[in-house]
Amino acid sequence: MLSKEDNRRLAQLERQLRRDDPDFCNRMAGRRSGRRQVPVSLILTATVVWAAALILAVVGWWAAAVVAAVWALVVMVAIGFRCRAPKLPPTPDTLPPSW
Repeated sequence: MLSKEDNRRLAQLERQLRRDDPDFCNRMAGRRSGRRQVPVSLILTATVVWAAALILAVVGWWAAAVVAAVWALVVMVAIGFRCRAPKLPPTPDTLPPSW
């Protein structure tokens, strides 16, 4: 069992570590600070819709092919937004020197 003084020092060390190295704290807590993984379901959906657009274009149904291509584009944009790295708040070491 830690004394009150030791608990206070430990809490102070934790706060300082979170401020100085948030990436390390995230890794130790099991959180990822980098890019997220791409869901396989979105990739399969985009592939199927693109294939459908190509088939519709070959058959001659241009309006349906355009609609399918637009939906495939929407799915690809969703993949791009989903896989973006999250914006982390600025830390003192990442701020420009003028701050």
